[in-house]
Amino acid sequence: MRTDKRVVIIGAGPGGLTAGMILARRGFDVTIVEKKDRVGGRNAELKAGDFSFDTGPTFLHQKFTLDEVFAEAGRKSEDYLDFLLLDPMARLSWGDTSLETTSDVEKMAQRIGQAFPGNAEGHRRFMADHQVKMRTIYPCLQRPYHQWRSYLSATLFKAFPYVATAASVVDVLDRYFTDDRLKLAFTFQAKYLGMSPWSCPALFSILSYTEYKYGIYHVKGGLCQISNAMAKVFEEHGGTLRLGNGVQEVLFEGSSVTGVILEDGEKIECDDAIMNADYAHAVTSLMGKRSRATKQLEKKKFSCSTFMLYLGLDTIFPEQPHHHILFADDYRRNVSEIQGERLASDDMSIYIRNSSINDPLVAPAGKSGIYVLVPTINTRHGFDWERHAPEFREKVLSRIEQRSELKDLRKHIVEERMITPVDWRDDLDIFMGATFNLAHTLDQMLYLRPHNRMSGYDNLYLVGGGTHPGSGLPTIYESGRISSNLLCDRRGVAYEKADFTSALL
Repeated sequence: MRTDKRVVIIGAGPGGLTAGMILARRGFDVTIVEKKDRVGGRNAELKAGDFSFDTGPTFLHQKFTLDEVFAEAGRKSEDYLDFLLLDPMARLSWGDTSLETTSDVEKMAQRIGQAFPGNAEGHRRFMADHQVKMRTIYPCLQRPYHQWRSYLSATLFKAFPYVATAASVVDVLDRYFTDDRLKLAFTFQAKYLGMSPWSCPALFSILSYTEYKYGIYHVKGGLCQISNAMAKVFEEHGGTLRLGNGVQEVLFEGSSVTGVILEDGEKIECDDAIMNADYAHAVTSLMGKRSRATKQLEKKKFSCSTFMLYLGLDTIFPEQPHHHILFADDYRRNVSEIQGERLASDDMSIYIRNSSINDPLVAPAGKSGIYVLVPTINTRHGFDWERHAPEFREKVLSRIEQRSELKDLRKHIVEERMITPVDWRDDLDIFMGATFNLAHTLDQMLYLRPHNRMSGYDNLYLVGGGTHPGSGLPTIYESGRISSNLLCDRRGVAYEKADFTSALL
């Protein structure tokens, strides 16, 4: 069914693309305007010579959420993407101790018992308990919270004991494991939210459960291919995608959006608008006279940032795993320094992806692309990255060469790109370079997080990590679906919701 209602989506990131393909399929006249020359935002492809990298996310968990939003767009994800379930999922390393993780519960318990004697049964209990926790909490993440009465839902009432607690993710893990290193195998996922596991709300222990229950996937060609596939579905449904068209200002009449003005001066009128730009950047820069003061947004809590290296190598390291995390020697101090937002740690944790061992599409034959991510401070206090980045790079590369299979890494680099927190802020329009957006503290969640239908406006909707349910690819996809449904509800457009998760949970 077609409708004459025109929707403009600002930004072709994962949330905007999700909303775009769903709404186009439901008959809306949808235009997505994107400042960059490619889709994806933080999920876009980054090219370095003949090498292809993911700018941001490098693996997919909760694949069932992606499958659902494709279904709501009338498509199957497997018709557009080549998925590879990884086993082992990742290697986690603490000094001379390593753990190869897997979504096979019994195999994982045995590996834990070998590396950390006496803790195997803790894993079995963790998985059993979190099956109940996941089944209780997950439906809450699929609902909007733009009205106070949202708190009256039966689903949230059931989840209340998990949500309304001052306990942290680490507090939860204390019930299952005795070795502090092992606890990190179930708490480092808090970094997906840009938070410390010692302050991240306890409900987010379900993040590690979803990985160890349902596994993680690589997409051939990189996870950027998900955004490319979404853009294809969007255009198949008649959507208009305009790349290289940044928005200068959102136009209003009273409490309604009437259109946008592009950076070249062109005006596009609309009946509804969806904002997929970084939330804090958008409300301080794109709202014209309604823009909020930067100092007002700076009062909020933001996630950490990341220091990135994208390295094209003239060889392949087959012994280096697909995913590898090197934990800081003093992980808690490292996290504390990141949360302090002033000091870039010398003792840092490092994530490395070596996808070329499983994917021939990301690098020329006989060569490989190494992706390096280091969680670090955002730009709140003005750390001088231009001055310190070269030295920090050397520290990162030295640690990788010392503690991974990537010996003599520097000798094999033939292409290189770097992104610092300042680059995230200035080149990718991410407020304070906070890669994972607003922090996921209890006072910035559910109703207290920017609403999927933006407060104070009739027809302006938000998608992305800055709104409910939060950051991370699956939750961003969910934000696109929630906001699309709210828009359809307001416009009286009927739809059927895909549900693949009930049988899984």
